[in-house]
Amino acid sequence: QLQASGGGLVMAGGPLSVSCAASGRTSSNYALGWFRRAPGKQREFVAVISRTGASTIYARSVKGRFTISRDNAKNTVFMQMNSLNPEDTAVYYCAAGGSGVFVSDRYRADPKKWDYWGQGTQVTVSS
Repeated sequence: QLQASGGGLVMAGGPLSVSCAASGRTSSNYALGWFRRAPGKQREFVAVISRTGASTIYARSVKGRFTISRDNAKNTVFMQMNSLNPEDTAVYYCAAGGSGVFVSDRYRADPKKWDYWGQGTQVTVSS
């Protein structure tokens, strides 16, 4: 089970962080990532971090602004979001998947390729 938390309301240009705690299984066996779904849009890939934390990949829209990290001792993945803009407004979902999510952009962008999902946390950026 994945439990996301930390969303909220923030002014444009401000920072916000979200986190996701895994229970019932050892998160270090999985790559962990974040997706988001904006109103009226499909769920889109945001970032992924490898099992050890050595590798990360970001969507072009957030690269340089968002940082994903993990603490395997706490079975938790974090995402620090800086320089937020209204286009970042969405429900953010954490997910766990196998190493295959590092194969290609197309592969990891497909929600069906991920094994487990959290319930989502709302992030709203006001202008």
